[in-house]
Amino acid sequence: MYHCSDCGKSFKRQWHLHRHERIHTGEKPYHCSQCGKNFTRQWHLQRHERLHTGEKPYQCSQCGKSFTCQSVLRHHERIHTGEKPYPCGQCGKSFTCQSNLQIHERIHTGEKPYHCGQCGNSFTRQCDLKIHERIHTGEKPYCCGQCGKSFARLCVLQIHERIHTGQKPYHCGQCGNSFTSQGHLQRHKRVHTGEKPYCCGQCGKSFTQLCALQIHERIHTGHKPYHCGQCEKSFTRQSDLTQHARIHTGQKPYFCGHCGRSYAYSISLRRHKCSNIKPSDFVS
Repeated sequence: MYHCSDCGKSFKRQWHLHRHERIHTGEKPYHCSQCGKNFTRQWHLQRHERLHTGEKPYQCSQCGKSFTCQSVLRHHERIHTGEKPYPCGQCGKSFTCQSNLQIHERIHTGEKPYHCGQCGNSFTRQCDLKIHERIHTGEKPYCCGQCGKSFARLCVLQIHERIHTGQKPYHCGQCGNSFTSQGHLQRHKRVHTGEKPYCCGQCGKSFTQLCALQIHERIHTGHKPYHCGQCEKSFTRQSDLTQHARIHTGQKPYFCGHCGRSYAYSISLRRHKCSNIKPSDFVS
């Protein structure tokens, strides 16, 4: 057996150890001649090069969909067969691919191996870290072709585009309400069930949404990831930063339809309506 001196992991073959050690050294010896991107493994480079050539040599015999690599085709085929060969030893939940099982197992172990160099936040998946880092960089690489609005995540762009198309493909079986995303439907269903699956490990408070739990946890950690570029004040939520920024910009997006006055905050408009508009004002 060959052992990694950095983390102690063992390998049956020496070349497996050498390949693994690149995780620690950061070595990426395989270079793309098109864009200069580097890779730790040769087959990763070969798969990447198909992005430039458009080649998708692996085709699904069931639906005809094509893929750049064979492993992705095999995972896709399990959609048709229903096969989930990777079960979790802790809870019995099964997965179509081993990588999804490994990510899931971190729920039980609490492992978060991907760390943000800016704020120290940790994540169970590398893709979640990359998305998080866009909070710091401000990068929004996904642009709406209709209105030009940009987004940090592709899935958020796809949901946004349904504003333009009017598409609401997810339907509630209880009340018939329709939604633009499956996440919105699942969140809505909790209105009927009363389920609050996201629990704070510090105080035990439960929430219907993961994002609400994450915001709440910042009360305990003191983490304020949203920074004002004008005065350097920090906030726990992006919506709080957006509201605060109106102090600097003077923006007042909330209009009273009765008198035409504008307000920076929706609560200010509501107070104005309650104190100044009588019910008789709406009688014709």
